[in-house]
Amino acid sequence: MVPAHPERIVSLSPAVTEIMFAIGADSLLVGRTEFCAYPPEAAKIENIGGISNLNIEKVLSCKPDLIISGSMVPQKVVEQFNKMNVPLVCVIEKQKFAGLFENISKIGHLAGYRSQADSLNKKLVIQLAEAQPVAVDADIDRPSCYYVVGFGSGGNFTAGGNTFINEIIQMAGGRNIAADSEGWTFSIEALMDADPDFVLIRAEDSARFCQTAPYSQLTAVKKGHLIALEDGILDLQVPRNIEVLKRLKNRFANR
Repeated sequence: MVPAHPERIVSLSPAVTEIMFAIGADSLLVGRTEFCAYPPEAAKIENIGGISNLNIEKVLSCKPDLIISGSMVPQKVVEQFNKMNVPLVCVIEKQKFAGLFENISKIGHLAGYRSQADSLNKKLVIQLAEAQPVAVDADIDRPSCYYVVGFGSGGNFTAGGNTFINEIIQMAGGRNIAADSEGWTFSIEALMDADPDFVLIRAEDSARFCQTAPYSQLTAVKKGHLIALEDGILDLQVPRNIEVLKRLKNRFANR
């Protein structure tokens, strides 16, 4: 049974950790994954290791009365913790941007910080309105964009049309060249043929992408139209999504 007022929470999701800090519930966190890097203060919380190769003993050593995860934790792990009377609740990212508010509310409810979560959502709604997002169905001249999730010999991966990332790109006034695809795979042929105006990529991957063929031949690379993003600001469903929306909108408008 999920406790009404948990006192010791382990987060198995970078998005959950970030939202916990955003609603002021970080004092309840006694464990987090090695991928929970934002905000920087999260580094002070006990590191329980990875997600896919979860160290159950390490999690239990934190003596949690609640574990909150994302979508990466297998169902068998959820069942294993439940059998040990340690409730694990999954808060999964939604396909639509509005799912951000839903997840904030859910995490606030689980942590016993419902009013704080409501306050954060009201603040974010105001910030979103101030950003003046472009209607996703607006008939405007949109620059074409490609978001790099993975590239190289391991395959090419991006955010398709059934993701909140695609909606953020649309709200910023861009056109995702992978909008007609579902899932995360994308062919190198389709990318080179589309030759997008902008490439969105994690900052740590930017230099290698530009130096790797055939990506180095993309017009966006040659013109310096790469938008380097901090880890988590676009690939996680977190409050910082509104910040990246504003940044992308400004960059697209000044192309």
